[in-house]
Amino acid sequence: MDKASLLNAADKQLPVLRYAVELQKTAASVGFDWPHIDGVIAKIHEELDEVAAELDDADPKKLQEEIGDLLFAITNLARHLDVDPEQAIEQCNQKFLRRFQFIETQIIQQGKSLQTASLDELDTLWDKAKLSDKKNED
Repeated sequence: MDKASLLNAADKQLPVLRYAVELQKTAASVGFDWPHIDGVIAKIHEELDEVAAELDDADPKKLQEEIGDLLFAITNLARHLDVDPEQAIEQCNQKFLRRFQFIETQIIQQGKSLQTASLDELDTLWDKAKLSDKKNED
Protein backbone atom coordinates (compact mmCIF):
# COMPACT_ATOMS: atom_id res chain seq x y z
CA MET A 1 0.00 0.00 0.00
CA ASP A 2 1.19 3.48 -0.84
CA LYS A 3 2.61 5.36 2.15
CA ALA A 4 0.48 8.36 1.16
CA SER A 5 -2.75 6.35 1.17
CA LEU A 6 -5.75 8.07 2.69
CA LEU A 7 -6.48 4.81 4.52
CA ASN A 8 -3.31 5.21 6.59
CA ALA A 9 -5.38 7.61 8.70
CA ALA A 10 -7.31 4.62 10.11
CA ASP A 11 -5.88 3.42 13.43
CA LYS A 12 -4.46 -0.10 12.90
CA GLN A 13 -4.31 -0.59 16.67
CA LEU A 14 -8.10 -0.75 16.96
CA PRO A 15 -9.88 -4.09 17.38
CA VAL A 16 -10.40 -5.54 13.90
CA LEU A 17 -14.12 -4.73 13.57
CA ARG A 18 -13.57 -1.14 14.68
CA TYR A 19 -10.60 -0.89 12.31
CA ALA A 20 -12.89 -2.05 9.48
CA VAL A 21 -15.34 0.71 10.42
CA GLU A 22 -12.51 3.27 10.42
CA LEU A 23 -11.35 2.11 6.98
CA GLN A 24 -14.91 2.43 5.71
CA LYS A 25 -15.41 5.87 7.31
CA THR A 26 -12.15 7.10 5.84
CA ALA A 27 -13.07 5.91 2.35
CA ALA A 28 -16.57 7.37 2.80
CA SER A 29 -15.03 10.75 3.62
CA VAL A 30 -14.12 11.11 -0.07
CA GLY A 31 -17.43 9.73 -1.36
CA PHE A 32 -16.53 6.03 -1.65
CA ASP A 33 -19.65 4.76 0.09
CA TRP A 34 -23.08 3.38 -0.59
CA PRO A 35 -25.52 6.28 -0.89
CA HIS A 36 -28.37 4.15 0.49
CA ILE A 37 -28.66 1.21 2.87
CA ASP A 38 -30.12 -0.93 0.06
CA GLY A 39 -26.68 -1.02 -1.57
CA VAL A 40 -25.11 -2.28 1.63
CA ILE A 41 -27.72 -5.01 2.00
CA ALA A 42 -27.31 -6.04 -1.64
CA LYS A 43 -23.54 -6.27 -1.06
CA ILE A 44 -24.11 -8.57 1.93
CA HIS A 45 -26.27 -10.84 -0.25
CA GLU A 46 -23.59 -10.81 -2.95
CA GLU A 47 -20.86 -11.72 -0.45
CA LEU A 48 -23.01 -14.46 1.10
CA ASP A 49 -23.59 -15.92 -2.37
CA GLU A 50 -19.83 -15.90 -2.93
CA VAL A 51 -19.30 -17.82 0.32
CA ALA A 52 -21.93 -20.35 -0.79
CA ALA A 53 -20.24 -20.70 -4.19
CA GLU A 54 -16.95 -21.61 -2.49
CA LEU A 55 -18.49 -24.37 -0.36
CA ASP A 56 -18.18 -27.00 -3.09
CA ASP A 57 -14.43 -26.42 -3.52
CA ALA A 58 -13.91 -26.18 0.24
CA ASP A 59 -10.62 -24.36 -0.28
CA PRO A 60 -9.91 -23.02 3.23
CA LYS A 61 -7.96 -20.03 1.90
CA LYS A 62 -10.76 -18.96 -0.47
CA LEU A 63 -13.44 -19.59 2.17
CA GLN A 64 -11.55 -17.44 4.68
CA GLU A 65 -11.27 -14.64 2.13
CA GLU A 66 -14.96 -14.79 1.23
CA ILE A 67 -16.06 -14.92 4.88
CA GLY A 68 -13.80 -11.94 5.52
CA ASP A 69 -15.53 -10.06 2.71
CA LEU A 70 -18.92 -10.98 4.21
CA LEU A 71 -17.86 -9.79 7.68
CA PHE A 72 -16.55 -6.55 6.19
CA ALA A 73 -19.88 -5.98 4.41
CA ILE A 74 -21.82 -6.71 7.61
CA THR A 75 -19.56 -4.32 9.48
CA ASN A 76 -20.40 -1.73 6.85
CA LEU A 77 -24.11 -2.30 7.57
CA ALA A 78 -23.44 -1.75 11.27
CA ARG A 79 -21.62 1.50 10.45
CA HIS A 80 -24.49 2.72 8.30
CA LEU A 81 -26.92 1.98 11.15
CA ASP A 82 -24.67 3.59 13.82
CA VAL A 83 -24.21 0.23 15.55
CA ASP A 84 -20.85 -0.58 17.11
CA PRO A 85 -20.01 -4.02 15.66
CA GLU A 86 -17.77 -4.88 18.62
CA GLN A 87 -20.61 -4.20 21.07
CA ALA A 88 -23.08 -6.04 18.84
CA ILE A 89 -20.96 -9.21 18.73
CA GLU A 90 -20.23 -9.00 22.46
CA GLN A 91 -23.96 -8.74 23.17
CA CYS A 92 -24.57 -11.70 20.85
CA ASN A 93 -21.82 -13.73 22.57
CA GLN A 94 -23.44 -13.11 25.95
CA LYS A 95 -26.87 -14.05 24.61
CA PHE A 96 -25.48 -17.28 23.11
CA LEU A 97 -23.71 -18.11 26.38
CA ARG A 98 -26.88 -17.52 28.40
CA ARG A 99 -29.03 -19.61 26.07
CA PHE A 100 -26.55 -22.47 25.80
CA GLN A 101 -26.21 -22.59 29.58
CA PHE A 102 -30.02 -22.82 29.75
CA ILE A 103 -29.83 -25.85 27.46
CA GLU A 104 -27.14 -27.43 29.64
CA THR A 105 -29.21 -26.93 32.78
CA GLN A 106 -32.34 -28.38 31.16
CA ILE A 107 -30.47 -31.41 29.81
CA ILE A 108 -28.97 -32.14 33.24
CA GLN A 109 -32.41 -31.80 34.88
CA GLN A 110 -33.69 -34.37 32.38
CA GLY A 111 -30.93 -36.78 33.41
CA LYS A 112 -29.29 -36.61 29.99
CA SER A 113 -26.01 -35.34 28.62
CA LEU A 114 -25.32 -32.96 25.76
CA GLN A 115 -23.54 -35.76 23.94
CA THR A 116 -26.60 -38.06 23.99
CA ALA A 117 -29.26 -35.44 23.34
CA SER A 118 -30.49 -35.22 19.75
CA LEU A 119 -30.19 -32.06 17.71
CA ASP A 120 -33.99 -31.81 17.74
CA GLU A 121 -34.00 -31.89 21.56
CA LEU A 122 -31.27 -29.27 21.74
CA ASP A 123 -33.04 -27.09 19.19
CA THR A 124 -36.32 -27.32 21.13
CA LEU A 125 -34.49 -26.24 24.29
CA TRP A 126 -32.86 -23.39 22.33
CA ASP A 127 -36.33 -22.17 21.39
CA LYS A 128 -37.35 -22.33 25.07
CA ALA A 129 -34.25 -20.34 26.00
CA LYS A 130 -35.21 -17.70 23.43
CA LEU A 131 -38.72 -17.50 24.92
CA SER A 132 -37.23 -17.19 28.40
CA ASP A 133 -35.03 -14.32 27.19
CA LYS A 134 -38.02 -12.55 25.66
CA LYS A 135 -40.03 -12.90 28.90
CA ASN A 136 -37.12 -11.49 30.91
CA GLU A 137 -36.88 -8.48 28.55
CA ASP A 138 -40.51 -7.51 29.18
